[in-house]
Amino acid sequence: MKTRLLASAALLLAAQGHAAAQDPYLWLENIQGKDALQWVHQQNALTVKETEGWKNFPQLKRDILAVLDSSARIPAIEKIGDRYYNFWRDAQHPRGLWRSATLDEYRKAEPAWETVLDLDKLAKDEKENWVWQGADCVKPKQDRCLIRLSRGGGDAAVVREFDLPAKRFLADGFVVPEAKSEVNWADRDTLYVATDFGKGSLTDSGYPRIVKEWKRGQPLAAAATLFEGKQTDISVNADGIDTAGHHYDVISQGTSFFSSDTYLKQDGKWLKLDKPGHVEASFHGPWLLLRPRQDWKVGGHDWKAGSLLAIKASDYLQGKRDVAALFQPSATTSLGGSAGTRDALILTVLDNVKSRLVEWKVVDGKWQSRPVAAPGYGSISVSAVDSDDSNDYFFTFTDFLTPTSLSLAHAGSDAREPLKQQPAFFDAKPYRIQQFFARSDDGTRVPYFVVARKDMKLNGKNPTLLYGYGGFEVSLTPYYSGTLGKAWLERGGVYVLGNIRGGGEYGPAWHEAALKHKRQKAYDDFSSIARDLARRGIADARHLGIKGGSNGGLLMGVMLTKYPQLFHAVVCQVPLLDMRRFNKLLAGASWMDEYGNPDQPADWAYIQRYSPYQNIRAGAKYPATLFATSTLDDRVHPGHARKMYAAMKAMGADVRYYERTEGGHGAAASHDEEARIAAMEYAFLWKELR
Repeated sequence: MKTRLLASAALLLAAQGHAAAQDPYLWLENIQGKDALQWVHQQNALTVKETEGWKNFPQLKRDILAVLDSSARIPAIEKIGDRYYNFWRDAQHPRGLWRSATLDEYRKAEPAWETVLDLDKLAKDEKENWVWQGADCVKPKQDRCLIRLSRGGGDAAVVREFDLPAKRFLADGFVVPEAKSEVNWADRDTLYVATDFGKGSLTDSGYPRIVKEWKRGQPLAAAATLFEGKQTDISVNADGIDTAGHHYDVISQGTSFFSSDTYLKQDGKWLKLDKPGHVEASFHGPWLLLRPRQDWKVGGHDWKAGSLLAIKASDYLQGKRDVAALFQPSATTSLGGSAGTRDALILTVLDNVKSRLVEWKVVDGKWQSRPVAAPGYGSISVSAVDSDDSNDYFFTFTDFLTPTSLSLAHAGSDAREPLKQQPAFFDAKPYRIQQFFARSDDGTRVPYFVVARKDMKLNGKNPTLLYGYGGFEVSLTPYYSGTLGKAWLERGGVYVLGNIRGGGEYGPAWHEAALKHKRQKAYDDFSSIARDLARRGIADARHLGIKGGSNGGLLMGVMLTKYPQLFHAVVCQVPLLDMRRFNKLLAGASWMDEYGNPDQPADWAYIQRYSPYQNIRAGAKYPATLFATSTLDDRVHPGHARKMYAAMKAMGADVRYYERTEGGHGAAASHDEEARIAAMEYAFLWKELR
């Protein structure tokens, strides 16, 4: 009787425009509610019991954990003062060590690291579930640092001042209580603090609306207000930016997810930068860098969305607009990123989703460029070693079959000094990488990568995992994953990475093509890749599984409800699924610039056509699905996954659920839990796709 009643309730829920008050699973949105958590524990227990029955789960977890805990992983470093710092987790240090070494020491195969902060010891001593969120040290001495510590791994964090030479927290130092804060140095004795100052101090999205200037020795309550944004803004923050010998004090008012107003401190006054909200402003030495997200006419020229323009900051403030174009997109290229050394700007360009580098320098007052020799058919990332004092930069290269390498590069030269090489966690020789293009419903060519054995039979029966995201101008590029290699490729799987619209692979235009009322384009693209895989004989629907998280979890939900005939297994991670209420849950209001406002009838008219929670139907045949989320995810509400699973389970669908109780939106709090979840997902896929 209970099952029939729940199924009937789910049918009622499926009616378009159904009011949230009639949602029978609304109680599952109470994240820490006693009944909701009891329900979570019950569902987890069912999934764990099932998982333990999958014969390959224990070995999968061991293989994945060995990769995650490997001491041969590349320790990413950041120069602070005259030493290089790294945060490291392994089996002996599950919460992690913040440690340092000299560059000469780092060059060694087995560096002698000096521990700066032991997070496991700190958590034990303070009886807190601390998760590292990073450190920011004030220039020029960089002897004082702001360390962000999250309880359990959510976005909300405590910010505490740390004495770097003494390797201890300052007893009378700056401390900002737990919140989704933006805290930055103005100078050694002054902070810019945007945090939860009490009632009315947050935006509708749950981020700070007010930024204050906090002087050392003052109580936080006495900090002077610098700026107040609007309730409808996304967030407000201030920062002291040091770049190539220049300092800028900047307030950023996020008026929407993709637009912001910028205020620059000049002679003690905050002046609003004269630019459209869609133009992103940054600084490199004396130069103001401008990147429009929409076509922009300035200085007598029409610049395409995704261009990068440069002008002296002082000239721009005086009203001059004779900008220099450092990058202009083409039909196949977009700007992937940039890094500024003392005298150069290194641009990463994506050309059909493959990276190349361009270096710019100012010679005799004019910008000059040169291409940087670099490997092709992979992903390159660069970061300055010390933008104030050096022209060195870190150069990282990877692809699906090439373990990540880290080199020390130098502006003005193609020579690179190898620093670290990640070991091969699997034998790549039997495999190859191919790039194909599917034809979407409107004729658009949509790229995707396929990683498979060279001798793969094109009979449609290869167990294949297709991954996608398609939102927020995020680009998916080739990457090396020992976990993917051990858990999927070595066991006979094929991996596919889809570069659908909504992402940033071809710049802002690729993103805009699937924005708001055009969202269906992203789903057309992903489903077209699935059909193209079948057409090429790589995988038919019976052997095709899909995976995605966050916005990619929404993508999975749409595929599950609107295209169930194309797939046999779905892994849906930390997803958005109830698009009727997404703007009312945690940070959801900040994403209305991406999806629209479901409270506006015109927007809901198109959102309701794809919103997964409103489109499940009793009697429909859905692929087997695993929902995975986190109790402490304070970005995407776990209620999305909870409610979707509950409604589908009541209909008799083949669904399972796992909610980790630690870790935030991005990852688990420990390698062991990360390995458990990854093994669970891969074991599930193997069970369904063989």
